[in-house]
Amino acid sequence: MINQRQVVDFALQRRALLAEVRSGRVGSYEACDASPYLLRAAKFHGRAGDRPCPICRQEPLTLVSWVYGDELKHVAGSARTPEELARMAGRFAEFTVYDVEVCRACHWNHLVRSYVLGTGEPADGPRRTAGR
Repeated sequence: MINQRQVVDFALQRRALLAEVRSGRVGSYEACDASPYLLRAAKFHGRAGDRPCPICRQEPLTLVSWVYGDELKHVAGSARTPEELARMAGRFAEFTVYDVEVCRACHWNHLVRSYVLGTGEPADGPRRTAGR
């Protein structure tokens, strides 16, 4: 099990948006706007969720994890599987993961949570200053 830190849950924001859609104040076309890149990531890197899509109810939601962090360099901004996240958590000092739920049928998507992973130790050893 990997140790998640600084967890932020976006459930209240999700519920508010769904209430807006159900009341008609927000059109489903506005809420169902997943980009082709996000849909591809859901297909190849996502994992099946246990809840049906709250908009179309046609298929279960897919959960996609995106990683960001200075230390990640070219890997930053990419989707990763749970296995890759576990390996990265032991290799990098700190990076942020954003879990997004996606419906591949109607293109609903919403940020579910964000959290920090990593060893928590500085990437480099102690820095030396000139004259030491």
